[in-house]
Amino acid sequence: MKRNTWQREAVREALGGNDGFVSAQSLHSKLRDTGSPIGLATVYRALSDLAVEGEADSLQSDQGEALYRACTPGQHHHHLICRNCGLTVEIEAHAVEAWAHEVATENGFTQPSHVVDVFGLCRACSAAAAAS
Repeated sequence: MKRNTWQREAVREALGGNDGFVSAQSLHSKLRDTGSPIGLATVYRALSDLAVEGEADSLQSDQGEALYRACTPGQHHHHLICRNCGLTVEIEAHAVEAWAHEVATENGFTQPSHVVDVFGLCRACSAAAAAS
């Protein structure tokens, strides 16, 4: 475990203040707007460390950019993510868990792990799209 610096704590707090996934650049901009002298490379490192330690989820956007979100540590979960507004909901997916273990076993694999993120439009964005 890495030591807790003021920069790392600032990134952790800023990440926790977002409801959805956010890029390192966006988080860096938010921190700079509050007067923080933190550098972009430091934000990238802190986010990467938080993801490795299970304090943040990470995924790749449709454009290939790494996005991060504070998560519930120690719990395996999946996400529903709105492609429009970024709203993210943590979900359990028992059928996915069973399928992953079954497929792994059938192919002689042990200790399977996986990541499942489902992208779509949330209720509010769907309603707004239908109204326009």
